[in-house]
Amino acid sequence: MGVDLESLSEATSGAIGSLLSTTILYPLDTCKTKYQAEVKAHGQQKYRNLSDVFWEAISTGQVASLYQGLGTKNLQSFMSQFVYFYGYSYFKRLYLEKSGSKSIGTKANLIIAATAGACTAILTQPLDTASSRMQTSAFGKSKGLLKTLSEGTWNDAFDGLGISLLLTSNPAIQYTVFDQLKRRLLKGEQKGSSPLALSAFMAFALGALSKSIATVITYPAIRCKVMIQAADSTDDGTTKTQPRSRKTLAGVIYAIWKREGPLGFFKGLHAQILKTVLSSALLLMIKEKISAATWVLILATRRYLLLSRGRLKSA
Repeated sequence: MGVDLESLSEATSGAIGSLLSTTILYPLDTCKTKYQAEVKAHGQQKYRNLSDVFWEAISTGQVASLYQGLGTKNLQSFMSQFVYFYGYSYFKRLYLEKSGSKSIGTKANLIIAATAGACTAILTQPLDTASSRMQTSAFGKSKGLLKTLSEGTWNDAFDGLGISLLLTSNPAIQYTVFDQLKRRLLKGEQKGSSPLALSAFMAFALGALSKSIATVITYPAIRCKVMIQAADSTDDGTTKTQPRSRKTLAGVIYAIWKREGPLGFFKGLHAQILKTVLSSALLLMIKEKISAATWVLILATRRYLLLSRGRLKSA
């Protein structure tokens, strides 16, 4: 079976968009993750606001530490988005071919998106866990990818996998809303073999709206996952292993409920929305703008390889 060029184009443009958006917004992501990971203890908390994390980095001369774990995060982001967009596009095309339908309904779209998300979560979970530990380590104390993963067992590298699988509903909701709105805006037939694309502004707006809806619905699970994966730092800045009860979903739920009450499950929601909405909107905007160029490049490469093969056979 030949390579699915349209799926490859979607995956490549999505991965590049993710890489750029992750790098641009990484300091905000670090502040957001450290803020989410903290649980109030004895009525005290180190970070009262998201900005407290940022000012700590400035006051301690550790501004560069806002980028700790960037390489791991970019690797995880690139791989996850490539796998997700390829799987999502491929499963969508396969469904249309098998069903004979001209469009995909909301229910089928959700199932396809969730399937692609599950594949992505399983393949990239160790990188996701490592990046969270590196971000939540004390400023200036973060370790490299291999050292971070080697500190625990192989099972520890998959901390939060259950919640990650549950959170496949997040991109499923996001991309379903995005695709449905995009379809309504881009009515009409495609011109030639090139896929239709949204304008940068409309891609940004639809990306922000779709991600906001998905984030509000799934946020309690998002915070629990961050706490499970987070590094637990001592007062001197060194990292210690969290008790296993703190690294289970039941343990995290109990800790939040006991120390912060029901509203604790939504601590940092505004930060999550700010970061993820901007990230997803930038990702989708970049993806939409480069998808046409990526499609042309892939077709040109394919044509070049076919011509080269033809010359070799005739020689």
